Amino acid sequence: MQLPSAIRNLSHHEEIDDFVNRFMYVARPLLSALLFSVGFLFLYVVLGTIGWTSDEESLRSIGDASRWCERVHSGIFREPVNALSNIGFMVAGILMLYVLTQDPPSNGDTGRFHGRNPIAHTYAFAVIWLGAGSMLMHGTHTYWGGWADNVGMIMYILLPWLINVGEMGRWSSRRVLGTYAIIVVIYAMGRWAFGRGLGIHLDLWSLSIALWAISESLYRFWSPSFRWLSGLVGFVVAAIFGIMPTEMLEQPDRYWWVLLFWMPALLASRNPSRTRTYSPWFFLGTSAFVLAFAIWLRGRPDDLWCDPDALIQMHGVWHLLSALATWCIFKFLRTDVPKTA
Repeated sequence: MQLPSAIRNLSHHEEIDDFVNRFMYVARPLLSALLFSVGFLFLYVVLGTIGWTSDEESLRSIGDASRWCERVHSGIFREPVNALSNIGFMVAGILMLYVLTQDPPSNGDTGRFHGRNPIAHTYAFAVIWLGAGSMLMHGTHTYWGGWADNVGMIMYILLPWLINVGEMGRWSSRRVLGTYAIIVVIYAMGRWAFGRGLGIHLDLWSLSIALWAISESLYRFWSPSFRWLSGLVGFVVAAIFGIMPTEMLEQPDRYWWVLLFWMPALLASRNPSRTRTYSPWFFLGTSAFVLAFAIWLRGRPDDLWCDPDALIQMHGVWHLLSALATWCIFKFLRTDVPKTA
């Protein structure tokens, strides 16, 4: 027996409404990211055309090579290549959100980097802002642009080690994100008021890179004894980036924060209940970042590789490789699964 046409039409409309509602529920973060990125670029162009409120140092540097090699222009992008290469981060973040929208509904075994988990979405949006903040710095040459860039870097680099210690400390997603938000807000206010180092020589960027390596080592090799030895990993990471233990001992007031290398040991009270697959994404991500750092070192005015007027800028390559690294780490974190008995 067939339903009357009015009832069939009503049922059909309800199916359409249900589909639209489910689509909007899943795709809302992706649409928000697209609107933010397009809106940011549009607003940048509009305000840049009207005129940035540039400080005297920015205006004096026009025509010179910047600290990142590229010649400073008078247009809306002070460093065109170094500024526009940051779109790579925005594309990476949007692609992450697209991947998350394709995930099936979450169940108890899916990790924090699947579906609509707020930690995964925070990671993707942090990558997008990493590009936006860096564009503001290279594009405007203003104090507030430098502040936005530095805060964006911290917004990204905090997440991996907080996720790790959160898992080993059995933190809820709410606690991880709450701790993250508190640190970001305090850092942003301190960075604005006191500049780099917050007035206490705290290099939170370098510290967080070390904490990431320490916490990842703990995540992989957790044991009661290694828990308290893990802080030594931080000194290895510091040495890779050119900060040697002898330099730390000679300037304890500048490098006091190495004491925080043992913070993951304090917070990682339990063996993680999940495991990750390190090949290929973790190794690809770390390799891309190390290569990007090596290229970053060459993108300075006093380096033989520096050509201020070249279309390919070493610092721009650093941006693109770093964006690739964030994508690889995103893929790596998605390999997280419960340990088998």
